[in-house]
Amino acid sequence: MALIFTACSSAQINRTLGDILGEEGGTLTTQEVAAGLKQALEKGTIQGTSQASKVDGYFKNPKIKIPLPSDVQEAENKLRQLGLGNAVDKFLLTMNRAAENAADEAKPIFISAIKSMTIQDAWNILRGDKNAATNYLERTTSRQLYNSFKPVIEDVTEEVSLTRYYGDFANVYNRIPGVNDINTDLNDYVTKKAIGGLFTLIAEEEEKIREDPIARTTELLKKVFSQQ
Repeated sequence: MALIFTACSSAQINRTLGDILGEEGGTLTTQEVAAGLKQALEKGTIQGTSQASKVDGYFKNPKIKIPLPSDVQEAENKLRQLGLGNAVDKFLLTMNRAAENAADEAKPIFISAIKSMTIQDAWNILRGDKNAATNYLERTTSRQLYNSFKPVIEDVTEEVSLTRYYGDFANVYNRIPGVNDINTDLNDYVTKKAIGGLFTLIAEEEEKIREDPIARTTELLKKVFSQQ
């Protein structure tokens, strides 16, 4: 089916939509599919980025809270035993604050990707998996998001000397006999975790729109997603 529809003209897809997705009072056109998907994506991305960019948007959301890097997680108990518990807590908080500061940078990037979406993209998303729209955004925006997020995160971590705190952890821990040295690119780590958390929120919004009629706030969304 996927191969057939890839080769179909817009008119053929429209006729097929009429057969498969027809509703009383008229058929669902390819233009409506594209417009509905764009509305859904805009709604989901704006909601997701707004939620993430609030104070504690990452830090108090267990689904996207940025944890210590894996090698530091292994060291955390020993660091706390060495009296560095407060520093560990501040380190955690600041990583998540950096992600919250960067989240707003995603909105114009997402909107640009949404506007570039073709009718075929919309068709594939509508008939795809429950997170097909999120996957589309992840595929088309991840590199640009990384390039936009990382400078913001670097500014925040530099402002509060987070990299210095991380260096302190590494220096203290690496002096413990018999342990593996800590060596992590902290800003790269936080940037990737921040972007991953954002897509987690967008996937949640997409699922709501697909499965919950109450989340479909416009007539077009209702028409498109009631027949997916």
